[in-house]
Amino acid sequence: MQGVTTKGAGAGLRERKKQATRAALGEAAVRLAAEHGAENVTVEAISSAAGVSARTFFNYFDSHDDAFVMLDTEIGERIRCAVRDAPAELSPLDAVREAMAGELADVEERHEVWSLRAKVLQKSPHLLARGLGQHMAEERDLARTIAQRLAPGDGTDSPDSGERGGVGSESDRGAGTSAGTDADPCDDTDIALYPRLLAAVAGTAVRVSVEHWYAQSPPVSFPDIFRDVFTHLSAGLPRPTPQTDDRPSGGRSTES
Repeated sequence: MQGVTTKGAGAGLRERKKQATRAALGEAAVRLAAEHGAENVTVEAISSAAGVSARTFFNYFDSHDDAFVMLDTEIGERIRCAVRDAPAELSPLDAVREAMAGELADVEERHEVWSLRAKVLQKSPHLLARGLGQHMAEERDLARTIAQRLAPGDGTDSPDSGERGGVGSESDRGAGTSAGTDADPCDDTDIALYPRLLAAVAGTAVRVSVEHWYAQSPPVSFPDIFRDVFTHLSAGLPRPTPQTDDRPSGGRSTES
């Protein structure tokens, strides 16, 4: 997941400090880039604005460009861990929803930064492409984790799924790829259709939730919108009735 830097449920003091430093660096980078252009902002300037050394910067970002797109592979790993550790009785969709919700706890506090980030990426196509590549890698890793939850023979790996032997395969049970590695982004032939689809749909659901939340005036509670999006998915996306269609109240009927 990109652009989300949260406190993380149950995180210890050390982890929260790391997340806070990373968030400060990312925010400083975006604010400077919005004012001066990403190509004119140095690592030294970002670090100074965040109150840390340039050496510390590289403890959190592999490159200058990563700070502007606010990539955080640790968020992806926390989501995957939450999916793996979710109660067995949760459906795969519910497990992914709860894992992502835990990383979106402070979205409303970061509205301004996310808006600035969107403007920075629009002006720098190479940064947008970098973020897209990271997103694809995170999505592939999440799909492997979803596959790990699925028992062989549950119907998700049937011949009409378009995949053979993906769910429960040795590669699914193994380490998988890290979103930060140089793995081939097209090397996903070992992943079955259902995990791939769920990972992609969940990522899209987060993006749509954020975009719809941005568009609301007056502001609507982000958790309400996020919940409504996944409610639509759980229901199989039937055509909404006038009472359940997209509402500015974020999931509550406007009828008196």
